[in-house]
Amino acid sequence: MDVPGERTSHTQVTPSLGGIAIFAGTIFSIIMWTPFKYFGDLQYILCAFIILFLIGAKDDIDPVLPYQKFGAQILSALILVFIANIRITSFYGMFGIEDLPYIASILLSIFTILVIINSFNLIDGINGLSGSVAGLISVVFGLWFYGVDKIELSIVAFAMVGAIVAFLKYNFTPAKIFMGDTGSLLLGLVCAILAIQFIEMHRTLEDTTYATQAAPAVAFGILLLPLYDTLRVFAIRMAKGKSPFSPDRNHIHHLIIDSGFTHMQATGILVVFCIAVIGLVYKLQSLGSFNLLVVLLAIAFVFSTVWYFLAKRKRTS
Repeated sequence: MDVPGERTSHTQVTPSLGGIAIFAGTIFSIIMWTPFKYFGDLQYILCAFIILFLIGAKDDIDPVLPYQKFGAQILSALILVFIANIRITSFYGMFGIEDLPYIASILLSIFTILVIINSFNLIDGINGLSGSVAGLISVVFGLWFYGVDKIELSIVAFAMVGAIVAFLKYNFTPAKIFMGDTGSLLLGLVCAILAIQFIEMHRTLEDTTYATQAAPAVAFGILLLPLYDTLRVFAIRMAKGKSPFSPDRNHIHHLIIDSGFTHMQATGILVVFCIAVIGLVYKLQSLGSFNLLVVLLAIAFVFSTVWYFLAKRKRTS
């Protein structure tokens, strides 16, 4: 059960094992619908899923030490990078870099997986947000993988979407259940896999309507909210001399709620923002990865700054 505290936005003691249902629904659908000839490529992904499921469920029932949870995330990332070969091997000319050296590719890929996993864990602070954002991201990637005939990754994406939709029925206000770490870690892992594979497939993708001109920046734009919010709160905490992992109420969703909006209104605002950004990166991909990254960071900075001042004015009024 999740007991309300000074940082939480809910007021009732609420069950926090919804992630078990998300995991079960996702795994069942993947196994049910994946053609057997593709399944060998998914076995390592399923192993990574199980590791994070077990540590997440243990943490939701009886909290584990941070290094234990982080160790499980690293183990999952190592399986994906070294055995499943899910890694970033090129910057596509961004910062003047094309192919990455093997060691740099390994380190960058592990770091990317860990950051995305934890970014979803950090935005899971209000009703419906983490699930809605992950569902939107998975739909976008799932449709893209379906278009390029990468059926196994499309099934992974849509299997999770189905599980999320069922979960959200009980997570929208008034929330009857939370996903807990079991759910948020899985959402982050799936989105990390989809994002890295999206970037990497552009190395061999033929000139089709599905090819983007700035794959790294487009992937970053699709994941902009969780990634930027994580970067932002870590920077604020370190600027104050605190650990980047110390809890606070500086997330963008906290700012929107502190501005006077409800959970569902805040979730709706952030989902609309994500949809607008995804449309924008599609339109502006011709700018190139570096220029598009600058534009995305500027938009996210302005968006968060507006809510910061609105929340500050509300608190002092």
